[in-house]
Amino acid sequence: MSRLRDKYFNEVVPAMMQKFNYKNIMEVPRLEKVVVNMGINDARENPKAIESATNDLATITGQKPIVTRARKSIAAFKLRTGMPVGAKVTLRSQRMYDFLDKLFNINLPRVRDFRGVSPDAFDGRGNYTLGIREQLIFPEINYDNIDRVRGMDITIVTTAKTDEEARELLKHLGMPFA
Repeated sequence: MSRLRDKYFNEVVPAMMQKFNYKNIMEVPRLEKVVVNMGINDARENPKAIESATNDLATITGQKPIVTRARKSIAAFKLRTGMPVGAKVTLRSQRMYDFLDKLFNINLPRVRDFRGVSPDAFDGRGNYTLGIREQLIFPEINYDNIDRVRGMDITIVTTAKTDEEARELLKHLGMPFA
């Protein structure tokens, strides 16, 4: 078991049950999955961009990403249905906890001028989305091997019903809110 998973069961569950007056342990919100998404805008001209981005995502997450494709044709962007536009990875269970533990304690503090993440980036249903501007904050990525600096979105999906419950859950797990 990872440190974050142990922390959830030993510290977070009792604290959340006390604060929100849950009657049953199954009412306590928990993490469902983490989705790491990387949009690749130069994939149309450069087919190696997709390969490079998928390699970066696989190195960061430890899981093979899937290539996302365009659903609609958009003439203004010179985009046709089925063209590759990005890559994503869905992490669950042990890999999810390991990734979040590393993200909270190692990677986010490496961001230049880091003062914490926004406490307002919830979607109204208890899910949190965090944007990262460059993949270089991850120590697994070698600076010499990247062809282009790319950003990514990290979405943390919880079973919380409200943003307040999700904020409390992530705060107890160690999310560095501003």
